[in-house]
Amino acid sequence: MTSLRTLSEDDLEAVVEINNAGYPAVPLATLEEIRRLYDISSYRMAALNEEGELVGFALAMDPGAHYDSENYVFFESRFDNHLYIDRIVVADSARGLGLGSMLYQHLFDFAKTQGRSAVTCEVNLEPPNPGSLRFHRRFGFEDVDTQVTKGGNVVVQLLQAPLV
Repeated sequence: MTSLRTLSEDDLEAVVEINNAGYPAVPLATLEEIRRLYDISSYRMAALNEEGELVGFALAMDPGAHYDSENYVFFESRFDNHLYIDRIVVADSARGLGLGSMLYQHLFDFAKTQGRSAVTCEVNLEPPNPGSLRFHRRFGFEDVDTQVTKGGNVVVQLLQAPLV
């Protein structure tokens, strides 16, 4: 049975592998970069396959985190009370198991219990990631703006899902 559990520091090497296998949908990251994201995240969740193996993860930050991501900074300047999803990645081997939906439902429940008014994130437009955009639409994400990032190499759709 697939399941979720809190992500631990012992998981971070596997997180780097899953993250980097997801490129270009998510940026490549070193262990040190993932550790920094882990340290500043208020939401840290692992997704496990039927065998209990880590096959996905999500990291999200509260407002006021010391994080200089262009996308996080954009949302910080426009939203007072949001939970920002920095990374959510499910390994190709675990696609179709419902883990992405399970992570998002859990994340939305977490955001509501924390009193957040919205969940924010971005999805790549260039390089294109139409599957992720469709997935986010199913969870009620709405367009906020687009932004050119990574020195002009990436264009993202900035999204927010109001929590009511």
